[in-house]
Amino acid sequence: MKEIIIKIPEGKKAMVTFVEEDSLPVTERIKTFYDAMKALGNNHPLVLQYRGTSAAYEGDPMVKDLIAYLKIRIIVTALNEGWEPKFIEGETRYFPWFYFYTKEQYARLDDEAKRCCSLCDTGKFVCCTASYAALSATSHLGSRLCFKTSALAIYAGEQFIKEYLDFVC
Repeated sequence: MKEIIIKIPEGKKAMVTFVEEDSLPVTERIKTFYDAMKALGNNHPLVLQYRGTSAAYEGDPMVKDLIAYLKIRIIVTALNEGWEPKFIEGETRYFPWFYFYTKEQYARLDDEAKRCCSLCDTGKFVCCTASYAALSATSHLGSRLCFKTSALAIYAGEQFIKEYLDFVC
């Protein structure tokens, strides 16, 4: 147990409120890739795969997308808090969906649409939304990179845009 000592000025009262970190929504606890790794723990198989691969290929531009994929797997797993797709009839799975815009197309967007855009290494702007996958999935859907809710898919696409851009671009 941690002990905290706070001096209270004469005539003042103290009010203390403790918030357990685990009671916060997952989107408040996981804001960075490192938060996601911490949530899974050092011995999680995905964390071990990431550490081994990133150390072995550090600085190699040919595996940038692979490293990004491993990061996204960690992020998805942490945000889903144990939920995994079962690939059964009627199951709905969500994933971030990105639109690529040229600078000219981006310039024509309204401020609300521009809010969710980021610049990709290719010089194109990327916008994130969410979509879902029903029973059937095709090769362009990352079935292991899916979320249990649309809100989580949108959050991941916007909060972790750098990782997604490293993977896609």
